[in-house]
Amino acid sequence: MTEFSDSDVLFLLETVAPRLVAKMDTLKGDPTIIEGMLDQEAGKLFERIMLMSEEKLMARISPRFLFEVLLRRALRELKSQSYTMERTANQKIPVFDTREVVQFLNNKTALRYLADMLSSFTRIESFTLPVRVRKGVWRKIRFSDMDIDSLIRLCGVVDEEHRFAYYKRIADLCLFTLGVFPESVTRDVRYSPIGEVSRQHFRRLRKSAEEYEEEGRRFYKLAGEHKTASILELAEVLWQLHEKFNLAKKPLNYISENLLQFKKQKLFPSLSAD
Repeated sequence: MTEFSDSDVLFLLETVAPRLVAKMDTLKGDPTIIEGMLDQEAGKLFERIMLMSEEKLMARISPRFLFEVLLRRALRELKSQSYTMERTANQKIPVFDTREVVQFLNNKTALRYLADMLSSFTRIESFTLPVRVRKGVWRKIRFSDMDIDSLIRLCGVVDEEHRFAYYKRIADLCLFTLGVFPESVTRDVRYSPIGEVSRQHFRRLRKSAEEYEEEGRRFYKLAGEHKTASILELAEVLWQLHEKFNLAKKPLNYISENLLQFKKQKLFPSLSAD
């Protein structure tokens, strides 16, 4: 998992313990102290973050630090609530699963994984690879790590030993979309401008919520089973995400709707523009 930068630690100390700034070089190497400050002072950190513009915020702290603060804040607030909200086609309904969501997010490995995952979506990458079409014929194909379908196609042309990163990215993208931008997901039926049902057209553009969840679970399972997951010590958390996908999206929903507000439009421009 990604460590915090010096700038992150300085921001933390300035916010919660200014008298310790002079000892930053010593404190930044002690994860127990940093962890304790994050746990106890998530409220102060969140308040300072919300007062800053997106430009100043991202110049001071890393996305990784930002999302860990937001997830810890969400955990604290969810502990005092009895239900989470679930989107349907036309409304939101309360679901009494807060205890299970809190239990999932209380696992620090899961929380850190989600913080890393969210930070990865503040930037996007596209790349071109030569793909063999038939014997003796190769074609250059462009792929984007924000395009599930192109990543799935890519999995079909790379060797199994190299597929872990793509399995993981596909699953993360499904979880990220349902968690942070659920409003961008299609429901069962859409209508064209002239009022006619146009399922096929919209399905080419986006997947349904059910399809995102199904693909997310499937690719977290494939990632968790891959030998690279064990090498990176990610197998356990990937299996948890496979089994508890719906719980994992709830803290992301909460952050999106209650903590980030309009800031997510600038933090995640790749989906905000859709």
